[in-house]
Amino acid sequence: MNAMSLSPAAAAFDAVAERFDARYGAWKSVAAQRRAVRAALIAAFPPGARILEIGGGTGDDAEWLAGQGREVLLTDVSPSMVRLATGKLRGLGLPTPLVAPAEQLETIGGDVRGRFDGACSNFAALNCVTDLSAVGRGLSALVRPGGRVLLVVFGVCTPGEWIVELLRGNPRAMLRRASRGDVPARLGGCAFSVRYHRERDLVVAMAPAFRLVRRIGIGVFVPPSAAEPWISAHPGLLRVLERLDRIVSRPLASLADHVLYEFERTALVPERAG
Repeated sequence: MNAMSLSPAAAAFDAVAERFDARYGAWKSVAAQRRAVRAALIAAFPPGARILEIGGGTGDDAEWLAGQGREVLLTDVSPSMVRLATGKLRGLGLPTPLVAPAEQLETIGGDVRGRFDGACSNFAALNCVTDLSAVGRGLSALVRPGGRVLLVVFGVCTPGEWIVELLRGNPRAMLRRASRGDVPARLGGCAFSVRYHRERDLVVAMAPAFRLVRRIGIGVFVPPSAAEPWISAHPGLLRVLERLDRIVSRPLASLADHVLYEFERTALVPERAG
């Protein structure tokens, strides 16, 4: 895939791939939210589970899951992200990462159809996808009945972000997640769009092959990355906020920076178009 054929989102993440880990890996708010997601992944996928990762980026979560005895096939829309992930995951006994847009999971080779025990997507990779129904169809072909799918997307009612943006003097950004269409975004000097999916969007897109099991708030009190680098300079406060999150992550899931939706694959076989 050459630069001219990349989607806008793929081009944006390609542009920041080389410095992605150095920037986001140093932020303690991101690490705190990642710990919450990983706890859910371990609870959902037992040792030996075969997992498809959507939007796996440079491979941090895949590398960690491999260290916990899980097998992960990483996919990402960005060729540069996949190249970096391949270097990071080489030698761990994992399948070779693939360049694969989330909307085109159905095109993954027939030898892996129905073989995954589950799938996951972390930190809002699916917010770069407009047509979630294509994701649901692809996952229905790849995940076995009874398998779990954990999808982490941006929350749409986020008091934490309202406070941070107000303190930053950026009130126009406070309610951007209330938008229902494509919202302009910019990364690495590249323009693309994001969409803030509601719970119903995900439930409808994943039906009938998947049913929603639970929601977990990721970052109810732990602030969004917009609070960086300030919050990283206050680790004691962040530890308190992280403990509070563990208490309220389910009852206050709808108020979180990210929301983790856990689905279970049913025995239903969805009809295919055409």
